[in-house]
Amino acid sequence: MNQILFAGVIGLFLTLIGTPLLIKLLARKGYGQYIRDDGPKEHHSKRGTPTMGGIAFILATIIAYFLSKVITGKPPTFSGLLVLGLMAGMGLVGFLDDYIKIVKRRSLGLRAKAKMAGQLIVGISFAVLALQFADNHGNTPASTRLSFVEDFGWTIGPVLFVIWALFMILAMSNGVNLTDGLDGLATGAATMVFGAYTFIGVWQFQESCANAQTLTNPAACYEVRDPLDLAVVASALMGACFGFLWWNTSPAKIFMGDTGSLALGGALAGLAICSRTELLVALLGGLFVLITMSVVIQVGSFRLTGRRVFRMAPLQHHFELKGWSEVLVVVRFWIIQGMCVIVGLGLFYAGWAAKK
Repeated sequence: MNQILFAGVIGLFLTLIGTPLLIKLLARKGYGQYIRDDGPKEHHSKRGTPTMGGIAFILATIIAYFLSKVITGKPPTFSGLLVLGLMAGMGLVGFLDDYIKIVKRRSLGLRAKAKMAGQLIVGISFAVLALQFADNHGNTPASTRLSFVEDFGWTIGPVLFVIWALFMILAMSNGVNLTDGLDGLATGAATMVFGAYTFIGVWQFQESCANAQTLTNPAACYEVRDPLDLAVVASALMGACFGFLWWNTSPAKIFMGDTGSLALGGALAGLAICSRTELLVALLGGLFVLITMSVVIQVGSFRLTGRRVFRMAPLQHHFELKGWSEVLVVVRFWIIQGMCVIVGLGLFYAGWAAKK
């Protein structure tokens, strides 16, 4: 359990002290954020704020994970490495997108086909590898069965699993990306979800089927390959995002950019897949789903009727245009996200209690 604490504290410390160094570096190179002219007027003052801040918490998470292993003498696991690899791979795609936008002065960044190709390569690699590396109990990092609070139903087979995993990765990455429109909004929301996955990983480890002989009710155990190490990854992410929030909250000194949003979305999807809570992540990350749905509704309504449901999508900008201050929107959306996490964890516990 010590490695969970070490990972979180190290991740927090590294982003607290490392982010201002990154801010100075990015500002010196002139890597500033592009702001849309059709957005809220209050955002125009943010033009030029350093972006690509996701570099800070990606590196902090990876360093924190491996340092926690060195300190405790515990080896890395395939599940932990796969989630970190998915996060880093998606972050690399986002970095290329940010780099082209800012350095090459091409407002759309990576071309749509190139960006999608990068995400597909990373996502397919993760999905295929996640079905390998079985442990002594025959468990691989991922399962070909669908899951809510645990696996259920029949196996969908490896091909459909890869498609399903890709959908989850793209959906969560785009959800975080759309949420990253106000200072600290996506960072704070993601911190809460990673905190939830830290708890889930610890609980699954304590109730793991690998420890069935010591459990009071072996029928209620979890078939998850490396639950404790997933908690270590989640803790490192939680600490790194929490430290980054110090600099990203209003008024933000740095933005995470696509580098950060795609990485966080990938990490959330990876944790959900490897912890066998694939459908539960839609509730745990309810704010990301809500904001994504606002864009789907807006686009669908406009194409079908020529009318807009919201003043502007994503949803956070609708409330800004209604007169809410940025800080008010962020805090209230954080409250919504907090309630989603509480309900999600409640259902996770209820699923375990129902089997006892």
